[in-house]
Amino acid sequence: MKKTLFLTVMLLTGLTAMAQSGSGFGIKGGLNYAGNGNYFDSTADAFEDPNKNLGYHLGIYGKLGDKIYVRPELVYTSISSGYDDGDFKMKKLDAPVLLGVNVIGPLNLFAGPAFQYILDTDFEGVTLGDVENDFSVGLNIGAGVNLGKLGIDLRYERGFSENEVNFIDANGGISINNRVDTRPDQLILSLSLKI
Repeated sequence: MKKTLFLTVMLLTGLTAMAQSGSGFGIKGGLNYAGNGNYFDSTADAFEDPNKNLGYHLGIYGKLGDKIYVRPELVYTSISSGYDDGDFKMKKLDAPVLLGVNVIGPLNLFAGPAFQYILDTDFEGVTLGDVENDFSVGLNIGAGVNLGKLGIDLRYERGFSENEVNFIDANGGISINNRVDTRPDQLILSLSLKI
């Protein structure tokens, strides 16, 4: 029992020493699993075609603080959401401002607003109107592990305000009255490197 306790304390001490600490900045990138509109409706489709709603992101981040920290980020994101009629693709700039806390060793939890600016939207074979609001606000919440200069985190992002784009025409100019909810609703897996 004493050996187990001693090994546990040594392991936690070692992990704490390896954890990213202090202020700094770095680069990040990873994969997004998107489900514009209602995320949980689209997860059932993932079993049939796992690549259908995959996207990616690349960006930079800063970190201010140690045990309790603020982490602003600037990230380019490309997401895709599959529908019966085709894929809806969106490119955007995200600027999350996260408040985090180092829980124990390398484990940290964080949450905060994410400011989003939509750069481009596309739906295969359909002409789209303008997005209602190019700028919107969402929420990021997640957890991460930092080991030395490397970090990995998993977060959930949800847009607060409804935001839609209208179909203008399809099939040779025939007007249709459909909309796509462009509000982000996604899981984000990131790998980061402190510079």
